Amino acid sequence: MTINHMRRGVLGALALATLLGSSGATVAAEKALLWVQPMRDHPVHRLMQAGFLAKCAELGYTCEVVGNPSATNYDVAASIPLAEAALARTEFGAVAVYGPGPEIYPYIGKLGGEGIPVVTWHVLPPEGSVAGLKAATGEDIPAAGANAAIAMGEKLGGKGVVALTQGSINDTENAMSGAFRETMAAKFPDVTILETQLEGFEPSAAEAKAVGVLQGNPEVVGAFSTTGNGIQTWSGAARKADREVVIIGMDYIRQNLDIIKAGDAYGLVAQPLYEEGAKTAELAAAMAEGKEVPYLNPLPADVITADGLDPYYKILDGAGQ
Repeated sequence: MTINHMRRGVLGALALATLLGSSGATVAAEKALLWVQPMRDHPVHRLMQAGFLAKCAELGYTCEVVGNPSATNYDVAASIPLAEAALARTEFGAVAVYGPGPEIYPYIGKLGGEGIPVVTWHVLPPEGSVAGLKAATGEDIPAAGANAAIAMGEKLGGKGVVALTQGSINDTENAMSGAFRETMAAKFPDVTILETQLEGFEPSAAEAKAVGVLQGNPEVVGAFSTTGNGIQTWSGAARKADREVVIIGMDYIRQNLDIIKAGDAYGLVAQPLYEEGAKTAELAAAMAEGKEVPYLNPLPADVITADGLDPYYKILDGAGQ
């Protein structure tokens, strides 16, 4: 018996008695999955959760989402107690932990040490690099950065100066920015990329920083952001600075699609956000049932522009977003 099961034995017995009810039906432990995501209420994160919950329902699983209730503050320390509280009241067959950076890796290791299968998404850490991690799904991050560079370079005609921004320093955005730079240098050597700037996740502060970049660099004709609010950041900054900027960002949330549709940004990397959530549920369910799953499960992430928005509006409509 694992530590996790020992510490929840009494609570599990009480829960079982409650679940039996008058009908005698039970919910098996392996039919429950937990999703742990700091900055739970970010619109990009909510789209991931929608895919997870939809696939859970399809597979007949009871699933719970926990994380600090914020759209701007990525807080691992505030999220772990919420996950522990959920684990104390429900025996989950597997846990999905959002792991874009090493600050949450010890918690993944802790869960794995307690015998709980763990899957992560949106990042693809090398197998064996994170203790306790059994599977990972998400976009091919270097390919996403490379695709953005090709789209940007072609739109600029192979010349010009490009601003590059990230939400924060983390494994996902670092790798994407690196691939963007490498691909641009190889395919469009006459394009200059400025030093990477951090937007952060507070919209008004991010926009102010982007305005500063434009005002301090009048030669900038393009901007690539590796974070979900980047299209809003740069379209707002271009408008305030009265500049024409070719903007490529991330994520097919509705606000971003609307900005591209209006002609205020060029395109976005269609990170498979909803699809990542669904694949995470699929992997977690399989592990909860004792099945072997592949460790790496990469998903494609193409760049879409105004003529390719309709399928993504349909995804959002289906997700109720």
